[in-house]
Amino acid sequence: MPSPTSIKKPSAAPRSYNSPLRAAVAAQTRERLVAAAFELLALPEGLRGFSLEAVARRAGVQRLTVYNQFGSRRALLGAVFDDIAVRGGLQRLEQVMAEPDPHVGLALLVPVFCEFYADGQPVMAQLLGAGAGDPELKQSLRERNERRRHLLRVLVARMVEQGDVGADAADDLVDLLWSLTGAPFLMELTANGRSPQDACALIHAAVTDAVLRAAGHR
Repeated sequence: MPSPTSIKKPSAAPRSYNSPLRAAVAAQTRERLVAAAFELLALPEGLRGFSLEAVARRAGVQRLTVYNQFGSRRALLGAVFDDIAVRGGLQRLEQVMAEPDPHVGLALLVPVFCEFYADGQPVMAQLLGAGAGDPELKQSLRERNERRRHLLRVLVARMVEQGDVGADAADDLVDLLWSLTGAPFLMELTANGRSPQDACALIHAAVTDAVLRAAGHR
């Protein structure tokens, strides 16, 4: 009979170990890739020169690294949109929607989107121009625009509940507000040198007027 000391214990199964350092390096790589993608999109050729390979070259990594991080061109575009959103302050929308007065909420929403579009204008102009001919990009832009439409629908619904806007005018008001707060409208207003701040003031006045008309005050 073998002695207890001669019995070999089964080797322990290898433990999975998520290194904080490895996670930090991966996060830094992701940030570098998103920055490289943003820079590519801001170039004159815009989306025409945009691919996983092009982003990898600009970031100084292998294409596989980009693929492992994002999996697809569309996912990478989504990451760029999310980065623009964070830098443009769209996280403030949570506080905007928490405002109990929908009129105040709408007044706060306008500058949030104005500043967002102004901050990402070089890239946004490229993306909007290319969206018509790129189904993948068009779908990504549509999804994000529908999020804005949803926020506006919530605010208008609150106005209807308060009796400030008639229910029969709600859909038209949402569509009008959606157009007024979109990137194309701001870019048209700034095309001839008008500052984003002045353009935002015009948009705010138009939004206020649209609500008043829907309320039957004019």
